[in-house]
This record gives sequence, structure tokens and C-alpha cells, in this order.
Amino acid sequence: MTGNDTNTSITRRHALAVSGGTIAAGGLALTGYQSAFADTTTRSAASASSTGTSTGAACMQLMSSVTEGPYYLDGALVRKDITDGKSGVPLTLSLTVVDATDGCTPVKGAAVEIWHCDAWGYYSGYTTASPGGSVPAESEEGDSADDNTYLRGYQIANARGVVRFETIFPGWYIPRTCHIHVKVHTGGQKEDGTYEGGKVNYTGQLFFDDNTAEAIFALEPYAKHTGTYTKLADDMVYDGGGASSGLLTLEAVHKKDPSKGYKGSLALAVDPDAENTGAGSGDGGTPPSGTPTGTPPSDSASPSASASS
Repeated sequence: MTGNDTNTSITRRHALAVSGGTIAAGGLALTGYQSAFADTTTRSAASASSTGTSTGAACMQLMSSVTEGPYYLDGALVRKDITDGKSGVPLTLSLTVVDATDGCTPVKGAAVEIWHCDAWGYYSGYTTASPGGSVPAESEEGDSADDNTYLRGYQIANARGVVRFETIFPGWYIPRTCHIHVKVHTGGQKEDGTYEGGKVNYTGQLFFDDNTAEAIFALEPYAKHTGTYTKLADDMVYDGGGASSGLLTLEAVHKKDPSKGYKGSLALAVDPDAENTGAGSGDGGTPPSGTPTGTPPSDSASPSASASS
């Protein structure tokens, strides 16, 4: 089940990107990774910024938009650490937002929003929606996480288009593979601890290779969720396109001990002029309960809700 989401506006810059803006994806993936973890300005970004056009050295296809899925909530907080005390294998996520229609120049000020399930497959706001398989109730996790806010948040891109999140490796739920949801917003502003206004340019999902996921799911607390896990090739949303379809580059903090955590990176090539509805390919699965079990997050929802950039 694949396909491309239809944007509500087709711009001149987008048309240029479709007709001639596709170059090798690997260069940008490496560039985004270096920018995220080495804290250095990438050569390709600097070159593109100075010329205003693609140099042909490092660019990629426009990211394929997919469904936002059934677990979205408005009002996520602007913060770097989104764990809210949830336990799991640490994941440092670094994403670089670039303009695919303008030589892959960084999109400074873009707001990147992510949300994902916890180690047992539960989403905040939907804590009674069963992930399927055999799994304890979310209430049995015994953590102090706010049930309306955990594992959701925004970050605002710096001058290099980079955002960073501190989170945990997500679990899974039937019938989906392991994933993180992501939206890129532009034109709005931070207000009352969240991000208001503007428009959504891209709705997508981030994915993990099967070998890494299986190694993580053998660990606690993930191992308490058992059942049939959906691999990448069988997922209803991931279309096999690699980085341009959201497949993360992962680096283990300690190669022989997956419990120490991972660094994940990806460049998100978007069209800042386009507007996305969040109704892309794949249906993402349906939660047993059609409505959230709590209220949307607010900036005063939990002690960990203090904003950080």
C-alpha cells in the first residue's frame, strides 16, 4: 500500500524540483549525519546557500508523504527531551530539514514535530488502546510519565536546519513495524510552550532496520510485549525507498551492548511552499478506541513540560 500524498499547492519551485532537482540521496544523508553529530556546518549546505542553487554535490528527492496515522494529538510541547520518564533504550534523534526545491539549503526555523509509542506499544493520549499481541496494561509500567504528553514534542531548526530530540527507541503495535511519526511545519511560531500557526509542509514516518529492532525488542522492558512483529518489507506504510522514505541511519553508542542506546539521523528534504494534509499513503492502523483517553498536551501538563530549544 504505497503512493504519494497530493499537496494542496504545486509551486514553481516544486515543479523545478520534480523536473530536475533529483540527485544522489547518499551525499545528503551523510551531510545531515555530519551536521547533526559533529556540530559543523556542512560543505554542501554552505555551497548551496552561497549560490542559491544546487551544486549537484548533495541533494535528494522530495520526501514521500504518508499518513499521520490514528494517534496524532494537537498541542505537543516544544522540548528536546520528550521521554517524560518513559523507560526504554535511549535514542538521540537528529534531523536536518532542507529545501529540496532550492539546492537543499537548510530550512532555518522549521518546526519538526514527532510522536511515537512507548516500549510496549502505547501512545500518550490513547493509553487504553491495546497494541495487540500479549502485553501488560500501560498502567503497569509503573513510570511517572504524563499520560497525555509522553513521547511527543517539537523542536525548532537551527541555522543549519538541524533539530535534536532525546527519546527512547519506540516499541511496536499490530499491524505496524517500528516507526516514529514526523511533521515539518513552517510559518508559525512558538507560543505558550507549543507551536502555533503556519502550515504543515510534510507528514511522514521514520523507520528502523529489522536487525536493530529485533535486538532491541529482546531487551527489557520491550520483551514483555510478545506477538507477531511486522517487518519493514511487510509494513503497510514503508514503501522500500530507503532514506527518501524515512529509513533512519543508526549508530550504536556501544556496538556490543544495544541497551546503551543509538543515535539516529536523517535529512528531510521538503518543499517549504507546499501544504500537506496528513492524508498520505497507508492507513497506519486503527486504535481500538476512536477518541483519545485524555486531553491534548499543554505547556503546564507535567513537570517535564519546560520548553527547551
